[in-house]
Amino acid sequence: MEIDLSYREDIHRRLCIKKDLIELTQWIDTLTVLNDKLSQLKLIEKQLLKDRDIESALMGIRRKNTLVMGTLCKYEQELDNEYEFGKRIYDVTRAKEHEKKRVIYTELMQNFYQLRKAIYRLLTAYKRN
Repeated sequence: MEIDLSYREDIHRRLCIKKDLIELTQWIDTLTVLNDKLSQLKLIEKQLLKDRDIESALMGIRRKNTLVMGTLCKYEQELDNEYEFGKRIYDVTRAKEHEKKRVIYTELMQNFYQLRKAIYRLLTAYKRN
């Protein structure tokens, strides 16, 4: 009976880790697209806005994006290893660890949305001749 319970725990652990990996892959894909959007906004800033504050904010978001991407890629490797070879049960501690990564990702996205909104606000000041 104990072997059966251990098997169930392992199946549950693998299922939860797989769920986390799927979500993590989505975050990483979104951050890759974010990098392209930052490049486009940088071009808009350089050609139209010419605003030092916006330029430095774009650079800051790009740096943070790079750091978060690195953190998430490292976390992905950890989850892959845990999925294949690990024996640590998926519990509240592991769930909280995943939630911390979600907070890091969400904060970056919120910062990007605020910056994009500020850029769009500045762009509405331009009128066509």
